[in-house]
Amino acid sequence: MEKIEDILKKRILVLDGAMGTMLQRYKFKEEDFRGERFKDWPSDLQGNNDLLSLTRPEAVKDIHRMFLEAGADIIETNTFSGTTIAMADYGMEELVYELNYESAKLAKQVAEEFTKKDPDKPRFVAGSIGPTNKTASMSPDVNDPGYRAVSFDELRIAYKQQVEALLDGGSDILLVETIFDTLNAKAALFAIEEVKDERNIEVPVMVSGTITDASGRTLSGQTAEAFLISVSHIPILSIGFNCALGAKQLVPHLEVISAKSEFATSAHPNAGLPNAFGEYDETPEQMAAQVKEYVDKGLVNIVGGCCGTTPEHIKAIANVVKDYEPRKLLTPA
Repeated sequence: MEKIEDILKKRILVLDGAMGTMLQRYKFKEEDFRGERFKDWPSDLQGNNDLLSLTRPEAVKDIHRMFLEAGADIIETNTFSGTTIAMADYGMEELVYELNYESAKLAKQVAEEFTKKDPDKPRFVAGSIGPTNKTASMSPDVNDPGYRAVSFDELRIAYKQQVEALLDGGSDILLVETIFDTLNAKAALFAIEEVKDERNIEVPVMVSGTITDASGRTLSGQTAEAFLISVSHIPILSIGFNCALGAKQLVPHLEVISAKSEFATSAHPNAGLPNAFGEYDETPEQMAAQVKEYVDKGLVNIVGGCCGTTPEHIKAIANVVKDYEPRKLLTPA
């Protein structure tokens, strides 16, 4: 299979859309999340989307298929909350390896199905590594600013377990995404480097931060440029932004990293900003028109969708970017 690094020089790659948005369409109830295996689990499981890779694997595979049919080159595993830290909410820490392994396996089976049909367009699996629900840089307690709910080392160990399972299940890429705290991301990147050293392997790594509001900063206070600088010592495939903002609001931040990054740049924004009900209203056509600005300005190498984006959104984006050259990579100074 052609290496992703080589394909990136030739064309813009398309990432899939929102797994969570698509799973919501199924209107799964508590018993769907439990399945037979977890029917007597002591805590509520509804909302634990990662668990559906075990209890409703066909639904997860169907969603992967829909995004690949829409034109995605890269699909993300259903593992956004696949760490012991996030799974502690459900008392499911022991299942972390299995959840990641099975999710990667499902995605890999579907990706191989599509690659076999069209070997000129290989499909890749990105192991999705979410930020966890704890932050290493800030205190969750306003009365105790020095307190931390999680340590760097706890994060590193949790991420390492996730990374090993994602690779064992067949992930081609690792995607550290929705980064609101760069210290958390550094723990994930450190864990990835550890696994690479121990296994003596190379793995392409995508890094995607999230700008949380109009101030143009991550939750832990970094600007786009500061975020880029603080992860640039790691050998990564791409850096970019996802979530929190719609495509239009991301433009100035993409301009900053595109001008200064030696890596490929990526963007997978939300389908606009959420409405009063927390839903996303931007149509595929509206979103594709905004993504056109990215490619007109030569800002991106990889583009896809986050919250609210469906196969229809991805298809519209894929149709726009197919006629454009990818952003030229800067040569290291």
